[in-house]
Amino acid sequence: MLGRGARPSVGAVRKGSEARGRARAIDKRLPERRSIAITGAASFLGRNLVGLLEEDASVGRIVVLDVTTPRTAGKKTRSYRIDLTDPSAAVRVAETLHAEKVDTVVHLAFLALPTAAEGWAHELESVGTMHVANACRDARPRRVVLGSSTLLYGPHPSNPNFLGEERPLRGMPGCRFLADKIEAEREMQDLARDRPETSVVTLRFAPILGPTVTSWITRWLTRRLVMLGYDPLVQLLHEVDAVSALRMALDVEGASGAYNVVGDGVLPISTVAMLAGRRPVPLPRQILRAGTSALWTVGLNEAPVFFVDYLRYLCVADGEKAARDLGWRAAYTAREAVLDFGGALRLREARLLGEPQVAR
Repeated sequence: MLGRGARPSVGAVRKGSEARGRARAIDKRLPERRSIAITGAASFLGRNLVGLLEEDASVGRIVVLDVTTPRTAGKKTRSYRIDLTDPSAAVRVAETLHAEKVDTVVHLAFLALPTAAEGWAHELESVGTMHVANACRDARPRRVVLGSSTLLYGPHPSNPNFLGEERPLRGMPGCRFLADKIEAEREMQDLARDRPETSVVTLRFAPILGPTVTSWITRWLTRRLVMLGYDPLVQLLHEVDAVSALRMALDVEGASGAYNVVGDGVLPISTVAMLAGRRPVPLPRQILRAGTSALWTVGLNEAPVFFVDYLRYLCVADGEKAARDLGWRAAYTAREAVLDFGGALRLREARLLGEPQVAR
């Protein structure tokens, strides 16, 4: 396991990836020297995947489709500056996929943090995914892998103990951060229906935590005092496990559809806060909602008021389908993910470690 607070390198992620899967069938249709295109390559998952593929002898070319080239890009990487919010993005992506003979597209152009610029976020995530899907209809790659989230099931009092992939994506009424991602999943479902020769794999990641990732939950846990509603059980996914699952999904024979990618075990949210060295402060629902809304309005909160429900209701996903069909299981427990994050957080507070990169 990573040392507490250590910054995992691409090499560490690669070693974790090698150790985390059971024996699985590799798709025999894979070309000897593959060409893999990645949108959102500057995101946490994107830049780590680029680093892994740079070291992979089976990959001949990495095609970055983003406004930024990740720092992990090397000799194999060809970077195309494509803004998915541009009306011409579908044409440009399709032309690039054809020119580079891309066999696999990995779509990761999604925000890790909610933003007040909801119009721009909609153009990037919902409309941008439509552009990518239309380009794939034209170029017909062998596989498309979409990065998604178990948060899309939504925190609801009627949720069962474990949410399977067949459950509806209910999100939360009025929350554009989730609604845009749900629309993106539907765009890819339409692609799978229109182009059955292209296998579409959707990975719904549990909230990712670790020394180097940045998201709304890592921002929430940087507060000395963290506000709570009730004390529901939560799932977390260690950042190394997230990258290993993404890498595995590129190769597994017969993989298609949605897969929950979740960490090992669950924890009460108050325990998560305490393991990270924070002090949980329970508050009545109305006070918590009012405080969250006020802080979001003035730009001092990591998420809007909708996210209060994640502090109150269960939203835990069943990961057995990924274990059965992909041969993937997490090697890190939720507790280990929090401890790795907490160790890095303490080093940052002591000014012994720099802040993690924020992609967007």
